[in-house]
Amino acid sequence: MIRRSIEIEGFSHGAQPIPAACRVGPLIMTGGVYGLDRASSKIPDDVEEQVRLMFDNLARLLEAGGGGLADVARMTLYVKVPEARAAVNAEWIKAFPDPKSRPARHTLQNDGLPANMLVQCDATAWVQG
Repeated sequence: MIRRSIEIEGFSHGAQPIPAACRVGPLIMTGGVYGLDRASSKIPDDVEEQVRLMFDNLARLLEAGGGGLADVARMTLYVKVPEARAAVNAEWIKAFPDPKSRPARHTLQNDGLPANMLVQCDATAWVQG
């Protein structure tokens, strides 16, 4: 199988020598995905906006890899502040509206998220075809 790095415009891990995501066969795994605004190249201070942008960046990464949010099997979320959970749940329901077809999820508190980053996720997706 061929491993392929996945990158999208307006999102990166800065100077780090790692891709935003990787696809091997039908498996896509992301690195840390966060609420970077592609227009301003900044992370907004508002937690709801960070979460919205995080899901947008995740969807764009998966699409660049040949998949979509429907292919996500598991997500891990890292939150700096407890308020992030409510914001995540609101976007979660928008991204995965069918309660009988949602990915597994684990949420951890991470006080070490850099600067004003309040939430970050990683995802594992399985893309058929």
